[in-house]
Amino acid sequence: MKDRFIADLMTNDDFIGFFMIKQIAIKTGSNRKAYLDLTLGDRTGEISAKKWDISDEEYQTLSKYKPGDFIKVKAVVTEWNQMKQLRITKIRMANPEDPWELADFIKTAPEPPEEMLAYITEQARSISDMELRELCLLNLNINHEKLIYYPAASKNHHSERSGLLWHIKRMLMSGIALCDIYTNLDRDWVICGVILHDIEKLTEIESDENGISPGYSFEGNMLGHIVQGVKLLDRQMSELDFPEEKKIMVEHMILAHHCEPEYGSPKRPLFPEAELLHHLDDLDAKMYDMEDALEKTQPGEFSERVWTLHNRRLYRPKKD
Repeated sequence: MKDRFIADLMTNDDFIGFFMIKQIAIKTGSNRKAYLDLTLGDRTGEISAKKWDISDEEYQTLSKYKPGDFIKVKAVVTEWNQMKQLRITKIRMANPEDPWELADFIKTAPEPPEEMLAYITEQARSISDMELRELCLLNLNINHEKLIYYPAASKNHHSERSGLLWHIKRMLMSGIALCDIYTNLDRDWVICGVILHDIEKLTEIESDENGISPGYSFEGNMLGHIVQGVKLLDRQMSELDFPEEKKIMVEHMILAHHCEPEYGSPKRPLFPEAELLHHLDDLDAKMYDMEDALEKTQPGEFSERVWTLHNRRLYRPKKD
């Protein structure tokens, strides 16, 4: 047995290792016995874990565990629905004297958050339309502290520290480049839409300063960041005395950026910059999920199924 990262675990391995709890619940199985259902993580990814048939004594201890806690487990790697899973045999809280470091557990965006925020702010300042520029800078300024660490999701794409900044930056880089190809596009609207499209993920998602999200806020569950974003921007644009047409167009970009009703958008994009925003968002999410899956895959092998990519198993070429 040996300590290993999630990306290195192989089915049927017996091992001892340290993890951060991402999600945790005590549930009742079909045999009417309590079991522990967890999502565990380190900087290489996440894995589902179960501790079956917990005793009354264990229940008292395990019920105190919470997301963000660091634990040590002894487990066997199994497979369920073609996904790796841990069957835990022993579990305890990690101690300060144990050989683990915080950097082993927190997945972070690959660039310093201050540099990413500076780039995004620079692009906002480059907007020639005074009202759109003021709206973008307002939101970047009032959300400065949270943007530094916030993930872009509780799970899936960019669910990492500073993930929201990383998502926005790459979308901006792609969008600005495409404005040079599709010359009918208005650069100001593209930049504005990218900066603001997910701004209310800062209230939809709950997160600590490590970028670890236990889930969604009450308002996030009830409304979602699209509706929350329209509410926020409608109020801000009214206070900034936006012209009515411009106000509605900004709101439309937020409403339409998921494009499909089943993904939360009641309207599909109705002007070119709104259409581009949708594709930039979708492209960056898919590229992230592909990169994340293949990082955990050996050359010449297929990844585990990625449900956000229509349950595909991706292939990593041997030439890597």
